[in-house]
Amino acid sequence: MATSVRERILEATYVCVARYGMGKTTVEDAARQARMSRATLYRYFPGGKDQLLAETVGWEATRFFQRLAAAVAATPDFATMLEEALIFAHRAIEQHEVLQKVLQTEPERLLPLLTVESDRILAFIQSFLEPLVARERLAEGLTAPRAAQHLARMLLSYTAAQGRWDLADRAQVAQIVRQELLAGILRQP
Repeated sequence: MATSVRERILEATYVCVARYGMGKTTVEDAARQARMSRATLYRYFPGGKDQLLAETVGWEATRFFQRLAAAVAATPDFATMLEEALIFAHRAIEQHEVLQKVLQTEPERLLPLLTVESDRILAFIQSFLEPLVARERLAEGLTAPRAAQHLARMLLSYTAAQGRWDLADRAQVAQIVRQELLAGILRQP
C-alpha cells in the first residue's frame, strides 16, 4: 500500500510540474492532484517541496530507463544494443515535453536535481551494462566493472551533449559506438 500511495504522489507531482512548472508547483497542488491531504503527503515526503521535486525527478528518470531497457531488450548483439540505446535516449529526451519545457523555462531548478541524480543514474547504467560487458572479449587488463563504468559515463555524456555527432543518424551512431565507445574496451582481433 505504501508504494502505491508514494507512486500516486510522485505521479501527481509530475502532472503538476507539467502544468505549472517546478517553481510554481506547491505541495498543496501535488496533494490536491493526488486527492489526499497535505499531512498525508508530508508523511511520505517530510522534506516538503524540495524532497518531493527531487524524488519526482528520480522517479521519472527511473521510468525513462525502464523504457530504454525495454527498447533495447531484443537487440542481437552488444554493439547494436549500444546504438539503439543512444538513438532511443536522444529521441526520448528531445520528445519529452515536460523535460523540454522545464529546460527552457527554469533550467536553474532542474539542473541541480539532475546533478544530484547523476551518481544514481551512472550506477544504474553501470549495473545494467556490467553483465553484458562481462560476456564480451575485453581488452587485456580491463575488468567488466571498469569497462561498464567507462561506457556508462560515455553514454551519459553523449546523451547529454552529442557534440559534433547527429544521434538521429544511425550511421553516425554506429561510428560512435564502434570507434569511440568500444574501440578501447573490446579486444581487437
